[in-house]
Amino acid sequence: MPEEQPEHEPTYRTKPVSFVRRSGRMSEAQERAWSELSPFYAFDVPRDVASTSVHPGARLVPADVYGREAPLTVEIGSGQGHAIVAAASAHPDRDFLAVEVFRAGLARTMLDADRAGVRNLRLVEANAPEVLETLLPEGSADEVWVFFPDPWHKSRHNKRRLVKEGFGAIAGRALRDGADEGGGLLRLATDWEDYALQMREVLDAEPEFERAFDGDWAPRFDGRVMTAFERKGLNKGRDIRDLTYRRVTRG
Repeated sequence: MPEEQPEHEPTYRTKPVSFVRRSGRMSEAQERAWSELSPFYAFDVPRDVASTSVHPGARLVPADVYGREAPLTVEIGSGQGHAIVAAASAHPDRDFLAVEVFRAGLARTMLDADRAGVRNLRLVEANAPEVLETLLPEGSADEVWVFFPDPWHKSRHNKRRLVKEGFGAIAGRALRDGADEGGGLLRLATDWEDYALQMREVLDAEPEFERAFDGDWAPRFDGRVMTAFERKGLNKGRDIRDLTYRRVTRG
């Protein structure tokens, strides 16, 4: 009889992710920023099967990382970091966590944060759902932001969208209850109408959330600075649609 072959752990994900990892090189300034600034700003994530995965046993305890107890805002897909650096600078009494898979964007975020003297910001290079499902303690986030996620506008790619059925449970786990306290908020924005409609349909149906707005859409979140990305959408004639949902009290 042939010798039985040992089972091997998978070296790839079994679920689609909402990004395609680009392999572009960082500039010298970005490389220097990563080398010099990441020891302070970047949380070293233990990995699982992929370079942006999160090991199931990994935990980011905010009080340990920031050295204090403060409301925590998590931005999913922070890009170049313009929105979260501005917010962290304007609200030193709050803590902020940028989640992004593109290292060049994280390096730019660290550069801008350092120049602005921002110390209440940390960065995580990881797949966002794994951060919300595993890395963060349950109920640790005061707000979660999802601004202009990749729309994956071709119908055959819709399955890659971040906000789809089941996202309520993922985001709702990380968020604290929001009843009567003004927190526990999930804030979203997109310049793609069909994605905005999908977001609203999905979150209206998720038991973890309730609307925190009246009418069809939420007013523009005044804590979101105008970025080049948002301005580009406006210049192309796209409407920006905001949504805000509140985490319901856990049963």
